[in-house]
Amino acid sequence: MTYPKDELIRYRLERAGEALEEADVMADMRHWKTCINRLYYACFYAVSALLLKNNLSLSKHTGVKAFFNRQFVLAGIVPRSYGRLYNLLFKYRQQSDYEDFFTIDEEIVKEWITQSKDFVKTISNII
Repeated sequence: MTYPKDELIRYRLERAGEALEEADVMADMRHWKTCINRLYYACFYAVSALLLKNNLSLSKHTGVKAFFNRQFVLAGIVPRSYGRLYNLLFKYRQQSDYEDFFTIDEEIVKEWITQSKDFVKTISNII
C-alpha cells in the first residue's frame, strides 16, 4: 500500500520520537548497547523523513548516511556536529549489535541521548 508523502514523513518522525523514549528506558535500565541502538534508529528515522521530504528514499543505511552527510551536512543545512553524531551512532550501533565483548562508557551514551534529542528536534524543524 502506498501512503501520502506527508503522512509517511509524520510517521517516521513519530517513530524517531518513540525510539528516543525507548532509549531513555534502556538508559534507566543501564542497557547501554540497546540504548545506542535506539538512539541510532531515532536519528535514522528522522533522516529518512528528511530525505523523503526532499523526494528521496534509500533502502540501505550506508546510502542514507552518505547522502545525509553529502547533501545536508556538507551543504551547511544541518550542523556538522550532527553529522558527526549520526556517523558515531551508526558505527557504535554496528559494533554493539554485532561485535562480541563490546563495551562503552555510560557517560558517553548519556551525552548521546541529549545530543540525539536535539538532532531529532533540529531535523523536525528543518522538515
